[in-house]
Amino acid sequence: MSTLPTQVNLTESSSRDGLQSLGAFVPTEAKAGLITDLAATGLRTFDAVSFVSPKAVPQMADGADVIAGVEGREDLELYGLVPNMMGLEFALEAGVTHIGVLTAASDTFNQRNINATVDESMHRILRILNEAPGGLTFRAYISTATHCPFEGEQDPDWVAHLAETLIEWGADYVFLGETIGKATPAHVDRLLDEVLALVPAKKVGVHFHDTYGQAVANTVVALERGITMMDASAGGLGGCPYAPGATGNIATEDLIWLLDGLGIEHGLDLRAIADVAYRFCDKHNLTYNSKAGRARLASEGVQ
Repeated sequence: MSTLPTQVNLTESSSRDGLQSLGAFVPTEAKAGLITDLAATGLRTFDAVSFVSPKAVPQMADGADVIAGVEGREDLELYGLVPNMMGLEFALEAGVTHIGVLTAASDTFNQRNINATVDESMHRILRILNEAPGGLTFRAYISTATHCPFEGEQDPDWVAHLAETLIEWGADYVFLGETIGKATPAHVDRLLDEVLALVPAKKVGVHFHDTYGQAVANTVVALERGITMMDASAGGLGGCPYAPGATGNIATEDLIWLLDGLGIEHGLDLRAIADVAYRFCDKHNLTYNSKAGRARLASEGVQ
């Protein structure tokens, strides 16, 4: 595997993607504490909160307060996901300078997720990129990049076109969201064939859910194609309110175990992250889903 990168950058998504689907509200101080505690393990980049309608995603109604409650936040990259100009205004008021914008490959999913067609959401993103003040970093997400829960398998050419357009418009990075976790390595390989023909690998990230147990295998494919940015969720927390049955992102602990085995540098401590995530899940009656984390903790008599 001589083509593998020597180092990668992980974005921790447990505080947003990991919690957004929960019915019971997790207290603001607990969300901020989760970010603070995970930052103490070495994590520096977080998909921290979203600034969306509280009616649509009640769990994310306290985004500004979560950001304010994170200790040492000036040393972290805290991304706030925004669906429109109003969301951007709220993010800026909260002092967020790392912004996530989103669309999808599927119209049906996009309508249910952010109440817009793909074309409408792309025009929203263009307005955000054009009207935002300077000094911001933008990450664009393309959800349902391989499969949609309503429309089925998606066209890699279409996803590549969206990715190229977003970069041309001024997004710093584009992340391919495997929203329902249905893709296999063959799907990811086909997708990256098309995307990387139009967008440099250094500007592409991946966001793999593990619903079908394929996230680790899919990550290997991405690594072999030179992708060095990836989302993960401590404890495997996660899901999507508009993707029935979807589970969490690849667990941060499982990803670290994979990277360690491949000799790829990441600067993170699996044991420390597992401890934080396990304690958080235990306190809030959530299932701890990391296989590597469970094994590591069990070997030390924690579970």
